[in-house]
Amino acid sequence: MQKILIIEDDTDINHLLSRILKKAGYEVTPAFSGTEAQLRLEKEVPNLILLDLMLPGVTGEEVIKYVREELHQNIPIIVISAKTALENKVFTMTMGADDYITKPFEPEEVLVRVMAVLRRYHTTGDELSQESYHYKNLALNPISRIVTVNQQEITLTRHEYDILLILMKQPEKVFSREFLYEEIWQNGYYGEDNTVNVHVSNIRKKIAAMDSETEYIKTVWGIGFKMA
Repeated sequence: MQKILIIEDDTDINHLLSRILKKAGYEVTPAFSGTEAQLRLEKEVPNLILLDLMLPGVTGEEVIKYVREELHQNIPIIVISAKTALENKVFTMTMGADDYITKPFEPEEVLVRVMAVLRRYHTTGDELSQESYHYKNLALNPISRIVTVNQQEITLTRHEYDILLILMKQPEKVFSREFLYEEIWQNGYYGEDNTVNVHVSNIRKKIAAMDSETEYIKTVWGIGFKMA
């Protein structure tokens, strides 16, 4: 049974999310503060995190940083927040969140997003048939989901990994932002969403930290991205 950690200080919302997910067959652990969430994460790593940003004490942003930089875990994180500004969404995606839902929300929407993220989290049969992909000093292993640059491992979020995998599978092909967004997020693309750009920028920064002299991802202006 897949385990979901719900980090939400509003008791009613936490209980509502718990009921929805339990009814769908998930095992749920509630946490009502960022501090409590960190303690639970030290003991057990869930399959997915639902995270509010405005938490008492340790904030949601600090929880994301803790998961990615201290625990070095690639757990899918879905933010559920009353912060509706685009810059908040972009910032949390930059930090390592995988999806963003604004409050108020429809319970069915949360369930669909959870199912979609967890479905993408599992390695597909096509990936398992390929031992690894290599490009310049970059290597990606679809079985272990480990990415290395100059034989040094880098930590990517779920969506960053998925984008890089698509690009590395066909390094000569240019992929549009629309294609990448719809393929990975499985939502309609509305033309002004900066999500793909943010994730590609994050991938570049993480690769450059290990190999600043080599270009890996090229922007094809007006179209999208390809391996350089």
